[in-house]
Amino acid sequence: MEFKVRIPFVELLGMELQRFDPGESEIHLELRDELTNSWSVAHGGVTMTLLDVAMAHAARSPLAPGGEPQPGVVTIEMKTSFMRPGQGRLVATGRRLHMTASLAFCEGSVHDTGGQLVGHATGTFKYMKGLPVGGGRRIQRLNGTD
Repeated sequence: MEFKVRIPFVELLGMELQRFDPGESEIHLELRDELTNSWSVAHGGVTMTLLDVAMAHAARSPLAPGGEPQPGVVTIEMKTSFMRPGQGRLVATGRRLHMTASLAFCEGSVHDTGGQLVGHATGTFKYMKGLPVGGGRRIQRLNGTD
């Protein structure tokens, strides 16, 4: 499944969107050597990015099956807890817990190949139709005109 919006950093990391359902998302990442730390396990930044992207996609997900995605989102805050080192294929899930007209409150988890919990996060996301920086291309994409 293709990501609904092109995110160059997500492409660089090699994330794969597996599910984009109302209030939920699932993203997979095959851990590679260049994404590890000095202990040869997932770098914390990789785990946090997986959590952030999974929650953001849950925030943007449609309200009903077959519906249109919500406007783009930006992360307002995020709290992450690390449980164990990430190894192998990492699976991140995101869930929208509550939303208002301008905010979404989400949680996310990352599990490793064996199904063990690697990390958990909660986050708040602000719905945006565009950003006042970065030129017109991003604003157009968020509005669905690119």
